[in-house]
Amino acid sequence: MEYMYTKVKGEYDTMGFIDEIKAKAKADLKTIVLPESMDKRTFEAAEKILKEGIARLVIIGTPEEIEKNGKGFDLTGAVFVDPFNDPNKQKYIDKFVELRAKKGVTPESAKEQMEKDYMYYACLMCKCGDADGVVSGACHSTGNTIRPALQLLKTKPGVHSVSGFFLMEVPDCDMGENGRFVFADCAVNTDFDSEKLAEIAALSAASFRNFVGAEPKVAMLSYSTKGSAKHDDVTKVADAVKIAHEKYPDIALDGELQLDAALVPSVAALKAPGSSVAGHANTLVFPSLEAGNIGYKLVQRLAKANAYGPVLQGLAMPVNDLSRGCYADDIVGVVAMTAVQAQMQ
Repeated sequence: MEYMYTKVKGEYDTMGFIDEIKAKAKADLKTIVLPESMDKRTFEAAEKILKEGIARLVIIGTPEEIEKNGKGFDLTGAVFVDPFNDPNKQKYIDKFVELRAKKGVTPESAKEQMEKDYMYYACLMCKCGDADGVVSGACHSTGNTIRPALQLLKTKPGVHSVSGFFLMEVPDCDMGENGRFVFADCAVNTDFDSEKLAEIAALSAASFRNFVGAEPKVAMLSYSTKGSAKHDDVTKVADAVKIAHEKYPDIALDGELQLDAALVPSVAALKAPGSSVAGHANTLVFPSLEAGNIGYKLVQRLAKANAYGPVLQGLAMPVNDLSRGCYADDIVGVVAMTAVQAQMQ
């Protein structure tokens, strides 16, 4: 996954959006699990999170791991869970077996998996109501972060897949919501169809509303505007718009739209007259992972935008991934966003 922030070596622009997210997190504290006690960055971040009062923290690790990697950090207020000697462990084993027995999980194999991979332990804590979300990935792959979440927490009712968005904050920009946008999917899905695009649009609209605090205006992007080109790729987006209008009639959504028609009022007036979204979009749904990933990086680099994410959406409880090259401040930011997601559950 990509870095949560755009600047390097920990010199982050912490004014603006992320401060607002921290304030939201502080207003209704949630319990977030950090399962990577084998990494010092976890403890550096934990000290900052606890000091700022962003969330309640659970850190999973043995006493030896906590002592070795947490030494020198003020972790007052954190709860430490030893996955080998936790009094609640049998409860989590039972839940694991209940959820995965049909996949061949036994009490013995559940215990072994939980002790070997703390991410499973963290997800089970959430599933049993002992925590509200998980942040991992500093020293584990994206797959190792998402897989336990899908197996144990699953997706929200009615949601068929997980997607990832970036919250883009573009300086000196009068487009979007004062320069703020949601871009999706830029990180997870490699195979889009019309149904999935419509679902990503609905999830992204909710994410924009929750994080930015304004009403989403969703543009379903393409290289065509309102049938100006004919191709299966265009039809896929046009069909997604029809599905979204049927399933989510309360969302302001339009397409298919070229990017300039989505953002520039004068272009929208020519290409999509009468559209309530064209020219004013703030939530951009890309037609493929390639387009989304390239698009956010172009804006990030050329417009010197902050790119916060990727943030996962669609899971029954919030789980978010980190870059293995992340800094402690990245973890702080992701924990704050995860806490805000938990508030919306």
